[in-house]
Amino acid sequence: MARVLMPLPDRGFDPTEAAVPWRLLTGAGHEVVFATEHGGSAPAADPIALDGFVFGRFGADPEPKGFYHQLERDPAFRNPVSWASLDASSFDGLVLAGGHAPGVRQYLESRVLQAKVAELWELGRPVGAICHGVLIPARTRSPETGKSLLADRRTTAFPKYMERIAFLGTFWKLGRYTRTYPQYVEDEVRSALDGPDAFERGPFVLLSRGTADDDKAAFAVVDANYVSSRWFGDAYLFARRVLELVGPS
Repeated sequence: MARVLMPLPDRGFDPTEAAVPWRLLTGAGHEVVFATEHGGSAPAADPIALDGFVFGRFGADPEPKGFYHQLERDPAFRNPVSWASLDASSFDGLVLAGGHAPGVRQYLESRVLQAKVAELWELGRPVGAICHGVLIPARTRSPETGKSLLADRRTTAFPKYMERIAFLGTFWKLGRYTRTYPQYVEDEVRSALDGPDAFERGPFVLLSRGTADDDKAAFAVVDANYVSSRWFGDAYLFARRVLELVGPS
């Protein structure tokens, strides 16, 4: 049985990007340990990413939504540990979910969490990052090189065209809610990479999402012990690739 760390912000993470990997990992017999900045109380997903708005548009699909409600009852989720208390050597893998609600900045900008991620990375543990979660290894500096952890890796992340579509499609109702930062995620991640071709956008998609049984619309990039995906529509494929890196229980 592997022990996989999933840090989260107190509020605002994407429910699909957390719940689907949790469900597949625990279903395979692995333990998922949750961590928040201070620990001790359950975090909460972005309610708009969970339920959508205006007749449920832009919300989670029914199955991942069900997984999230199961996750809310998990004792490990209800009583997370703190980021500062983490011992990187006690984990066999790391999953970094995303989300674009304002609350995720707590998680994306934490130097304490970045230090723990750097320790896990240096140990060569499997690391999975999806959507805005890719910003964490992109922003984390290697203690050996001083460069981003992703400097010499191939990766994907939330593509610029998707971020633009999400913003333009929701601005009339949500304002700048879906624009976490003025800079696009793709542009920041690209700036962390050594090569111009190291960023992979994947096939163009609009509303199509991968499912438990169909990966045609999904995309993931695997580079050694690191796997990345673009958005919650890739969550099932992303979780399976993470599971392959972690190995059998």
